Amino acid sequence: MSKSFGIIGVAGFIAPRHLQAIKQNACELRCAMDLRDCAGILDSYFPQADFFVEPERFDRYLDKLKRNHTPLDYISICSPNYLHDSHIRLALRNQSNAICEKPIVLNPWNLDALESLEEETQKHIYTILQLRLHPSIIALKKQIQQDSQNNPHQIYEIDLSYITARGKWYHISWKGDESKSGGIATNIGIHFFDMLIWIFGTPKISIVHHLDEKNASGYLELASAKIRWFLSIDENLLPPSLHENEKKRVFRSLTLNQQEFNFSEGFTDLHTKSYEEILSGRGFRCRESRAAIELVHQIRNATPIGLKGDYHPFNQRLGL
Repeated sequence: MSKSFGIIGVAGFIAPRHLQAIKQNACELRCAMDLRDCAGILDSYFPQADFFVEPERFDRYLDKLKRNHTPLDYISICSPNYLHDSHIRLALRNQSNAICEKPIVLNPWNLDALESLEEETQKHIYTILQLRLHPSIIALKKQIQQDSQNNPHQIYEIDLSYITARGKWYHISWKGDESKSGGIATNIGIHFFDMLIWIFGTPKISIVHHLDEKNASGYLELASAKIRWFLSIDENLLPPSLHENEKKRVFRSLTLNQQEFNFSEGFTDLHTKSYEEILSGRGFRCRESRAAIELVHQIRNATPIGLKGDYHPFNQRLGL
């Protein structure tokens, strides 16, 4: 039987991936909400969905469904990061399961409240951790597990570099407000930190070398890895070959014991796969994001030590 959906934040950047995932999993979008009325994307997927620009009317609509014993099966949440926990609570209070974009919350204590609400309502909160479903990353995790059987004390040396160029709009939007987005490490780094923790184990040491509104870098030790990481939205830091190509504004690199690990392709359908897993009862629950949420919260509140110790070589590009 087709599952019913609602979506919050339908006019946002990430919403089309969720709409496509709902459509490709043969489900029905019943309603959508966004404070902005530029929601023409609905015509490409679910033109008959009810649309709301006022949260109060949307809440009343959901309450009516609940009172008629026909609540939505799921509500997908694509709103700004700082509103995620509020919108998750809205879903669960109206007897719907929630599917939330990353980061599921900004602070670890928000997870505590949400896990309690799951128990109270007997509804589930799922999060999108799509890199865990990437075929190359799944293969890497299996390889690491096999290697650890032969050498349980092996420590991997890793460099993570991620530069995704953003224009002036970024700093004017909620994404540029650390209190709303969580800053660079949270907003663009959360998936990578979750992936690394998923593969290499629990964080042991975290040092921040540099942190500003455009760049973040540090050193991280996990159970079986030592990681130098660098994150940036500054287009001036793109490699020259990419900087000259206006269409290529993303540089992604992960070296494992000085060998490049390529996972640049295969991202297109990961949201659809995530929904497939959720609908099959195998989705990632909110508690599974805790280690990464705790880590980025620590990074956000750390005092950078400067270029001391084992720092990522891209720090030299900052001219510090």
